[in-house]
Amino acid sequence: MSQSNISVNENGWIKWYCNLEDHHFFCEIDEFFIADQFNLYGLKQLFDHFEEALQMILSPNTPTDEDLEDDQFLELYNEASELYGLLHARFIITPQGLTLMKSKYLQGRFGVCPRVLCERQNVLPIGLSHDLRTSRVKIFCPRCQDVYSPKKQMSDVDGSFFGSVFPHIFLSVFSELNPTQPANEYVSKIFGFKVHKKKGSKFQIQQNQTEMYYYAEDHIKRLSQISNSQQQQSQQQIQQQSQKNDEEAEKKQKEALNAIQKLQKQKQKK
Repeated sequence: MSQSNISVNENGWIKWYCNLEDHHFFCEIDEFFIADQFNLYGLKQLFDHFEEALQMILSPNTPTDEDLEDDQFLELYNEASELYGLLHARFIITPQGLTLMKSKYLQGRFGVCPRVLCERQNVLPIGLSHDLRTSRVKIFCPRCQDVYSPKKQMSDVDGSFFGSVFPHIFLSVFSELNPTQPANEYVSKIFGFKVHKKKGSKFQIQQNQTEMYYYAEDHIKRLSQISNSQQQQSQQQIQQQSQKNDEEAEKKQKEALNAIQKLQKQKQKK
């Protein structure tokens, strides 16, 4: 489908879909983005009626009440919804998509963090997987850096419609939106005294946590170089020790020969 065949529709299916109840996390995808074949790469094999679903998304008409009661229409609508969602995940990490999502974020359209100590920090939508029908959409808090379920369940909004990288790309591009204050931490106290090494104490939990390390590629290379260097040093030490042992053995052999020669000379004199 070429861009020349696309006309921008101000009141088409896309606008109608994004204005449905519990669809306020969505932004309206530019139709020229959908028309670009590059952006559709890898999606066709996921759907039985890909072309029909794409036509529905780009339709200038909105579904009627009769359409929504037609089982065949609803089957196609489900495919169109999932196709739009996967395209949405790709669109919102483009400059245009990020700008639209920034406007929603600043307006608090995605909600606030349910954690009391985050003091109503605005959140961002996130998916736990890029695969369809794995989990529903979640929310990510930039302040406490944790993931929660949204206030409304949004049963028909899949996590893959936003992907797992969106919040991190968003906060990298709009670094000024990163919270300036760290997350407040709750400290267990009894009559004003901190609880240590007891059940319910965060101190005890931290003590029991297993420490984990994640190495970047350059760190792995450095470790590999250190390991190789250690192996070389070990080999050199073995070679040096072996050479030293050979020299000592040769020295002892010479001493033994000299002793035998002396004894033979003494016998000849007698």
